[in-house]
Amino acid sequence: MDKYVKEKNIQSIFLVCGDSLQYLKINDYISDLSKRIKIVKFSDFKPNPLYESVVEGVRKYRESGCDFLMAVGGGSAIDVAKCIKLYAKLPGDGKNGSWLQSDGEVNNTELLVIPTTAGTGSEATRYAVVYYGGNKQSITSDTIIPDAVLFDPRVLDSLPDYQKKSTVMDALCHAVESFWSVNSTNDSKEYSRTAIELIIENIDEFVVGDNSKNSIMQKAAFIAGKAINITQTTAGHAMCYGLTSKYGISHGHAAALCVRELWPWMLKASEEACIDKRGNKYLKETFIELAEAFGENDLMDGCMKFQNIVDRLELMHLVGNKEDIEELSRNVNPVRLSNNPVKLNEDDITNLYKEIVR
Repeated sequence: MDKYVKEKNIQSIFLVCGDSLQYLKINDYISDLSKRIKIVKFSDFKPNPLYESVVEGVRKYRESGCDFLMAVGGGSAIDVAKCIKLYAKLPGDGKNGSWLQSDGEVNNTELLVIPTTAGTGSEATRYAVVYYGGNKQSITSDTIIPDAVLFDPRVLDSLPDYQKKSTVMDALCHAVESFWSVNSTNDSKEYSRTAIELIIENIDEFVVGDNSKNSIMQKAAFIAGKAINITQTTAGHAMCYGLTSKYGISHGHAAALCVRELWPWMLKASEEACIDKRGNKYLKETFIELAEAFGENDLMDGCMKFQNIVDRLELMHLVGNKEDIEELSRNVNPVRLSNNPVKLNEDDITNLYKEIVR
């Protein structure tokens, strides 16, 4: 990183980071760097960051006068940094959600990210997520794709077991959903296939603490991120956000539960409810290719392999009631459903939630 700082002639850094930075080995380097150049830290945000946190970050960034942005952390830290870059040049103070109505302004300040999990893929995408008024806000702009990514495998050494499991499943769900998305391309499928194969081959060792697999999982998450940067996610992610906010489980856990039930349902419903313009034949071939990426030849065997991984990781189903299911069904984002190759109606969504929330 020293070489990068010198080449870019960086004089001051606005660092967006979580509180966990103090426990990571890379913090030693950042502390040493702060003796040589100005570093202003911003960590006033939580997982599933609020829009108000971004507004505060923009205010402090403007005051700092820093000429470079850096994010160290998981998806939340990276998303906050992306939004700070997007909104920093806009007029006003951003209060009352005013910046959410804008596409942002071009900001030539470069953004370097150092992911501390292997799952979100945010380091590779033009997307960010914040919450305003209790509702998820999806931010999209090509200008917020990070300019550079630094991977340090050591940051995963101390990642808690649950976070390891849920983040790697987030990456796997990204790859799976991108593969069957109506927006898929040959390039996105190749990214997805590569990510799936890397995860399948290494997940068991990774989740039990084999740190030699850290760099492989970082690579897989990054490649899966490149896939969804092309295609966006589908119904699995559309359905998972409500689970995260209502039950307090991690995003990857929620996505895994949704894809676990969605995949077999799609195999059964695709013949009659296919909405991919490339047609039923194409979609069936896609499901076959997806099974093969999982090392299986049969359509259902690929799906069952995914289910077995979720079960083996003990990412358990949730306990709820009829009112919970009704609320979850009402709040599914229809835009993400439009990316799904098989049409879901309200009854379909409700029935899938009944399998997830038992």
